[in-house]
Amino acid sequence: MNSAEIRQKFLDFFASKQHQIVPSAPIVVKDDPTLMFINSGMAPFKDYFLGNKPAPYKRVADTQKCLRVSGKHNDLEEVGYDTYHHTMFEMLGNWSFGDYFKKEALQWSWELLTEVYQLPKDRLYVSVFQGDAAENLPMDQEAYDIWKTMIAEDRILMGNKKDNFWEMGDTGPCGPCSEIHVDLRSDEERAKVDGKTLVNADHPQVVEIWNNVFMEFNRLADTSLVKLPAQHVDTGMGFERLCMAIQGKQSNYDTDVFQPLIQYVANEAGVTYGQDEKTDVAIRVIADHIRAISFTISDGQLPSNNKAGYVIRRILRRAVRYGFTFLDFKKPFLYKLTEVLAEQTAHVFPELKQQLGFVQRVIEEEENAFLRTLENGLKRLDALEDTFKQNNNTIDGKTAFELYDTFGFPLDLTALIAREKGLKVDEQGFGKEMEQQKNRSRNASATEQSDWVILQPDVVNEFVGYDCDTTDSHIVRYRQVKAKNKSEYHLVLDKTPFYAESGGQVGDVGYLVADGERVEVLDTKKENDLILHITSKLPQNVEAGFRSEIDAERRNLIRKNHSATHLLHSALRKVLGDHVQQRGSLVNEKILRFDFSHFAKVEDAELRQIEHIVNERVRQAIPLDERRNVPIDEAKNMGATALFGEKYGDFVRVITFGSDYSVELCGGTHVHNTGNIGYFKIISESSVAAGVRRIEAITAEAAEEHMQQQLNELNAVREVLNTQSNVSGAVQKMQEDLKALQKQLEAYELKQLGNLKETLAQKAQQLNGINLITERVDLSSADYLKKLAFDMRQVVENLVLILAAEIDGKPQIAVMLSDNLVQEKNLNASQLVRELAKEIKGGGGGQPFYATAGGKDVSGLNAVPAKAVELIKAIINE
Repeated sequence: MNSAEIRQKFLDFFASKQHQIVPSAPIVVKDDPTLMFINSGMAPFKDYFLGNKPAPYKRVADTQKCLRVSGKHNDLEEVGYDTYHHTMFEMLGNWSFGDYFKKEALQWSWELLTEVYQLPKDRLYVSVFQGDAAENLPMDQEAYDIWKTMIAEDRILMGNKKDNFWEMGDTGPCGPCSEIHVDLRSDEERAKVDGKTLVNADHPQVVEIWNNVFMEFNRLADTSLVKLPAQHVDTGMGFERLCMAIQGKQSNYDTDVFQPLIQYVANEAGVTYGQDEKTDVAIRVIADHIRAISFTISDGQLPSNNKAGYVIRRILRRAVRYGFTFLDFKKPFLYKLTEVLAEQTAHVFPELKQQLGFVQRVIEEEENAFLRTLENGLKRLDALEDTFKQNNNTIDGKTAFELYDTFGFPLDLTALIAREKGLKVDEQGFGKEMEQQKNRSRNASATEQSDWVILQPDVVNEFVGYDCDTTDSHIVRYRQVKAKNKSEYHLVLDKTPFYAESGGQVGDVGYLVADGERVEVLDTKKENDLILHITSKLPQNVEAGFRSEIDAERRNLIRKNHSATHLLHSALRKVLGDHVQQRGSLVNEKILRFDFSHFAKVEDAELRQIEHIVNERVRQAIPLDERRNVPIDEAKNMGATALFGEKYGDFVRVITFGSDYSVELCGGTHVHNTGNIGYFKIISESSVAAGVRRIEAITAEAAEEHMQQQLNELNAVREVLNTQSNVSGAVQKMQEDLKALQKQLEAYELKQLGNLKETLAQKAQQLNGINLITERVDLSSADYLKKLAFDMRQVVENLVLILAAEIDGKPQIAVMLSDNLVQEKNLNASQLVRELAKEIKGGGGGQPFYATAGGKDVSGLNAVPAKAVELIKAIINE
């Protein structure tokens, strides 16, 4: 049975049990501050478990893309070394929201595994929660009794709180769980050691494949447990492990989930998988990581230096590093794998194939950038090699951490390079530096969050801001949050006109007014499906009725900018092509920022055309056509543009400005007709990442002010040039005059350089067969410094030349040696310049015959010539 059939049989089985089959949510999380990525099958359903909103279906089944590389669930360092840990994995799951419970969940899991998949019963073990006295939690007798009817009691194992009480995090839904484990060892091994002794013992062939979690409790911030409003079932079965068990393999990587990728990498590297453990680990790392990289990018997360983007960049660089070190991949290679993966998963995750070119472009550019960084890191190691040799042949912990933090060198890569150079690494010092960084990070992000105080249970918060700017409200729950010695409050209202930050549109600000008290709302954010009103203080009477008032003037400006992004998106597709897809946006009261997929700079003529089209639509005063609760399939048939990486429900909101022009799925606020935008002006176009461009624009009053400012500047230039008509012609003539003057200056400086060369040649000191010249010189550029050094080399034999100069306010040093002195006198320009650079608080390097250094302290230049003489004498007298 191949992996596609295994997945489909799971979904078909639960469809036959009246489960609604739903697509995977995007792997990138946008409205949950506690998560960067979906790390478990239940994460998209948190709100249903918590009772924040009703579930649309009582029974659901799916396969969910998951990523575990940060936070509590972090498997990254095991990936590639063992047989069953992964960064990105699929979690098959069936869910009951207040419907069936333990009996059905356990019976169906047994039926599927033993009757549909026909796994041998004598290879399966199950576990139940043994209870926990400290938590006052009893043994899960109900689950035990259900299992007794299906499996021998000696195969029912007791599990402690660590193994058999599932918790999403420090707070949130939780409950006892019942795991199913499979023993994949040979019959001979099973006869020697009873499989039950290896359950939950990290044995690579005795692994958990399914976990039935019975969500009964909510863990509060004070660590106490309270009963959830309803009982739920949350199950998760690792797809890759299931394939290993059904296909009779000893490793997830031996299944057809990974083998196409593994064989492709092995062929590219010219090695055979299975013959060398080092190359095998590297190939497994790459085959695993490309899945995480590809799916997160296709779901809307670009690699970057911040938060989720940094995690993806780190995974990508780890894959490149393994290919670079163990498979001799010195050019980009990862991006080629995406085509193999896209074909494999097109039937279940079509978003990757739909965006294949874009994903490949992003990955290839990231690879190129990191390969350059690797090269720079290697140069840094080479430059410091002599220092390490003087330090007991040890790379100090601070430098090792710098290589990790700045150049992306993990400790094992630094250690590998060190061994090749006959060096070792101060791993303890590296560990201290790493811990200090972690402590800084913890302190910067530390938050203390109280439990929700529930004032009105079972009340769902409702957004009414599409229709009004004010409304009567009541607080249904609130909590206090402390971060960085600052305290704030999160208030949830039964009805609110405040738009919560989402889809690029910033959150509203305004006031809650009651009994003469005005509590300022500083921001509005979304946590899953709760709208959080953020305030610096709590209202005096939290149970009062409030008048909720947004800042209507600010909202009006935001509306204009948001509607303009829709018009811009359509204009971009019209001018540049249908490949243009939104990749991010920011809409506030001052500016709109729109990121989109495109592989070249947008030319000025194209920008003018795009701007003209948008303003044409503005002048047409096209009325807003807003449709709410449209069935998703109907919206797609209308031609509505959906964004990759967004999670859409069965019913959506459709925003249309001309059915033949702009039709998009959108939850934001908009103008009543495009004429309200007033005027649209693009102010910049730039690159954000490989294959992603960014346009920034302004509308209405801001656009008018910008145009007036540009006109004022133009008038000022006219006055300076003393012309009222041909400004560009006057500027062009000024440039031509400037070039002529620059040529005259260059000729003068070259003449002066010739004179300086003659003067320096006459100052050469004879020192044991060496012509030593050490001088501080006055030059206008580093190029002249270099030219002078090479010119001196042509006219003075046996030359040792040390020049010190202040260039553009910064100190620079150059050392030039004749080739014969490098070999005969054991002189090295790189070593000399590094010693001299200490005088100017800097560093440098270069070749044995020529090297340069820069620094911070100009006052140290005067000491360079004298120190140079001392160094040369010391070397000659050795």
